Amino acid sequence: MTPEPFQTSDPDPDGDLEGALSRGDPDRWLSSRFAAGETARRALVAIYAFDNELGRAPRAASTPIVAEMRLAWWREALEEIRSGVPVRRHPVALALSATVGEYSLDLTLLETLIDARFRELDSRPMTLEEALEWAEGTGGTCARLSAAVLDPGCDPQAAAAGGAAWSIGRLILTAGLSVEAAQEALDVRLRKARGVTAAAFPGIAHAALARARAKGRRASPLGDRLRLMRAVLAGRV
Repeated sequence: MTPEPFQTSDPDPDGDLEGALSRGDPDRWLSSRFAAGETARRALVAIYAFDNELGRAPRAASTPIVAEMRLAWWREALEEIRSGVPVRRHPVALALSATVGEYSLDLTLLETLIDARFRELDSRPMTLEEALEWAEGTGGTCARLSAAVLDPGCDPQAAAAGGAAWSIGRLILTAGLSVEAAQEALDVRLRKARGVTAAAFPGIAHAALARARAKGRRASPLGDRLRLMRAVLAGRV
């Protein structure tokens, strides 16, 4: 399998999750800036930082067994959060624990993010079906969690479609997929994402960059910011 077409930054030793996210995952960091309220923005950063930590596990490990151990470490961290015991002293684990407590996030969805990463331990190229399942499990699940923070009344399937579209856009030129079939899947999900409420929209605003990423356009901070701003103002990706 081809790994994600971007490299996340190593965790900041001082716990500056927002700074690390802005460097390693600028699309979703920019998207999170449009969330209403500092608490909500911090929550989105915690969710994306957790997802990026999981994404690092297969890439940073020397063997699949070591990667499995890294993913198991994060599953244990979720169990600590679920049990209410003191969570391990890791900036992402601490931020995620605070966010789960603040917003009563579904820990099953957080476990789904871990489960999705096991496909990355397989060296076989992805089929289109596997790629779409991976996109739903990663970007789609993160978007569902973000929507739950921003507007619990938002349709979770619409939110998941927006997050998955962003992931698909990044995979089209890097995972050996059929461009035509993947583009159709991307368009379907972007249409479904139109059901996201205005309040939850910052949780999927990065999907507005999906078509540009699918065409291989390099990230441009100013251009991306303008695209996201237009999408937020229009309320659609």
